[in-house]
Amino acid sequence: MKHALAPEAKVAGPINAMTVDVEDYFQVSAFESKVDKAQWQKWPLRVENNTHRILDLFAAHDVRGTFFTLGWVAQRFPDLVKRIVSEGHEIASHGWEHVRVNTQTPEAFREDIERTRKLLQDISGEPVLGYRAASYSIGANESWAWEQLAQAGYRYSSSIVPIRHDLYGIPGAPRFAFDAVGDQLLEIPITTVPLMGRNINCGGGGWFRLFPYAFSRWAMSRVNNIDGEAGIFYFHPWEIDPEQPRPEGLGMRTRFRHYLNLDRTYARLERLLGDFRWGRMDDIFLAGENR
Repeated sequence: MKHALAPEAKVAGPINAMTVDVEDYFQVSAFESKVDKAQWQKWPLRVENNTHRILDLFAAHDVRGTFFTLGWVAQRFPDLVKRIVSEGHEIASHGWEHVRVNTQTPEAFREDIERTRKLLQDISGEPVLGYRAASYSIGANESWAWEQLAQAGYRYSSSIVPIRHDLYGIPGAPRFAFDAVGDQLLEIPITTVPLMGRNINCGGGGWFRLFPYAFSRWAMSRVNNIDGEAGIFYFHPWEIDPEQPRPEGLGMRTRFRHYLNLDRTYARLERLLGDFRWGRMDDIFLAGENR
C-alpha cells in the first residue's frame, strides 16, 4: 500500500541538509545524572547497528547526508566511519564524549574538538570541516567556542537553535546561516518556523516525534518555498530503536522526551526522505569554497 504522499508529490525547492548525530542512547545529556560515563562500556552498545540501518535507508533513497560523530563512537567502530565516507556521506565532529560546551572551559573545549577532529580524519582519510555541539550547547555566553572552532580548522558549526527552551537555545539568533567568525566560520542553525510571534523547531529530533508528520512536511516546505532557504534536519540512531534498554530512575519529563513515538520514527523518516531533496552540509553551505 502506498503512503498518502506518492513520490510524484515530492516538494520542489532547495536541497536540504540531512544530518545524523551519531551517539548511543545512554550518552544523551538528559541521562547524565543516571548513567555515569565511567559505566558507559557496561551498557549494551546499539549505535553501530542502528547507524548501519540508517545507512541502508539512505542508500535505498539515494540520499547523502552528514554524520556528526562522537569520537568515543568512532574509536570503537572505525569501520562504521569508513562505511559512512565510502558511501558518499560527510563525516563531521560531535565532540568526544557528548560534553556540553557550556560546561567546558575554552581550553578543555579546544582539546576536545582537536582530538575528535584528528581521530575522524585519521580513520576516514577525509577533512573534517563541520562540528555540532552536544545538545546545541553553544549559547549566548559561549560565542568564544566559534573562535576556537575556527582556529582548530573547522569551517562550519551547526550548534544553535534560535528558540526559547529550558535546555538550550538563542531566541534572538538568526534563523539561517550566518558568519560567526568573520568569513572563517559559518554557523548554521537548526531549522525553525515562525508561528504566533515565536520560532518553533521543525528540524528534527524530539520535535519530529512529537508533532504529526504533516506539520514537519508543511514547515519544511514553507522554509524551502517561502523563505527560499535550505532546511537542516537532524536525528539520532537511537530514535529508530524502540527496543533500547532503559535506565532506571528517569523523571517523567525525560522519559516523555526521550521515548515518545520511537516506534514511529523510522516510517516518518522514510516519508521525509521521499518528500524532499537532501544533501550533505558541506555541499550545500560550503559549495564553491576551496576545501
